Amino acid sequence: MVRVTTPIAPEELPRTTGALRASGHRYRSIRTEIRDNLLTRLRAGDDPWPGIVGFDTTVLPQLERALIAGHDVVLLGERGQGKTRLLRALTGLLDEWSPVIDGAELGEHPYRPVTPASVRRAAELGDELPVAWRHRSQRYAEKLATPDTSVADLVGDVDPVKVAAGRSLGDPETIHYGLVPRAHRGIIAVNELPDLAERIQVALLNVMEERDIQVRGYNLRLPLDVLLVGSANPDDYTNRGRIITPLKDRFGAEIRTHYPPTVTAEVALVRQEAHLVAEVPETLLEVVARLSRLLRESTSIDQRSGVSARFAIAAAETVSAAALRRAALTGEDPAVARPVDLTTVPGVLRGKLEFEPGEEGREDELLHYLLRRAVAETGRARLAGLDLTELADAVSDGHQVLTGERVPAGAVLAALPKLAVLDELVTQLRLPADAGDGARAAAVELALEHLYLTRRLAKQPTDADPDTVVYGA
Repeated sequence: MVRVTTPIAPEELPRTTGALRASGHRYRSIRTEIRDNLLTRLRAGDDPWPGIVGFDTTVLPQLERALIAGHDVVLLGERGQGKTRLLRALTGLLDEWSPVIDGAELGEHPYRPVTPASVRRAAELGDELPVAWRHRSQRYAEKLATPDTSVADLVGDVDPVKVAAGRSLGDPETIHYGLVPRAHRGIIAVNELPDLAERIQVALLNVMEERDIQVRGYNLRLPLDVLLVGSANPDDYTNRGRIITPLKDRFGAEIRTHYPPTVTAEVALVRQEAHLVAEVPETLLEVVARLSRLLRESTSIDQRSGVSARFAIAAAETVSAAALRRAALTGEDPAVARPVDLTTVPGVLRGKLEFEPGEEGREDELLHYLLRRAVAETGRARLAGLDLTELADAVSDGHQVLTGERVPAGAVLAALPKLAVLDELVTQLRLPADAGDGARAAAVELALEHLYLTRRLAKQPTDADPDTVVYGA
């Protein structure tokens, strides 16, 4: 189990309001803080969005303009487009440490107490009001909107324990605050916003316009300082669920996200996000990326549901797992994925896709066809300009090559004579000169599969083992 620890504030930071004033600290609203920090990074040439891939010229400029304007933001996009990842990246624009009133129920700034209890303490203690420091990671709150979410969850309700302790029902200190006020001086993100019941969305109207909350019949006005951001699927946005018109009107910016725009961006995303248990050559990651893009273009796939970037990530992880299993069977070390491992993807990941009606029974056929297209496109792109005639002739002349989950890389290479084109293949695919048998065998298999798909070689299962195939004339 991974244990998450909260960073400890440096000892030299001021611990009283008086010391905080003496240090020259000034109060900034959450919007001003984000704007200042974003502009500082942009002027310095630093990347404000580390780990965000494919949005450089589209989504990020729109988001930056919205944040500089101080707008609440809703991101619209299909599943698996990185909306939540982008929202969480907003914490990087907050100050690393922010002062709060020590012991206060909400994260109130010592200069601006908002709850009755904190206002009373500030008046009594003055410059001796104790100060604690909150890390930027503690100033981001996230809520997955579900139909059973209540107003009490988001805004708050009467705390029966406090009433039972002797406080009167009219006392505002009997309120148990919800997620939104507890995000005071921070960011509150609501994922899948249309799934909130419409009457619950109404509870957010005051938060976004008047910047306060209302709890039952209490005469309570808390001047909340929060940035509210949300995410939604465009299909939900207009059909299954909806964001009510007054709430839509209160969002200053509505930004559309998208899948990685290029193969290179998709490969970079997979390389960044996938947890690979074996080495996966760049060419195979490109095949996975191209497969995802072909699925997004296919009329047999329900494009309203989308083909998540998580599909490509899971596909790469499946290929690496297949390589590690094969290495365990053959005794290879280290484990390196080869094109033969790609065949595991359709069967394992079919359930991550939504097919159009009428495609029942053809799912595997469609996936294997698109996988072959992805391999063919990768072969054309990667092997362009390389004459593979020498390799095709060698295989046709009797140097048949077997591959499968029980065939080690050394056996793939040993089946071929010494050929100049094999060294050219290593150079063409930009493999290091000291590349091991696994990487070289992966390159040879890609070339053989390319020759097969361009009908220059044959490929068929062996009689002894249907999981082993042979390339021949």
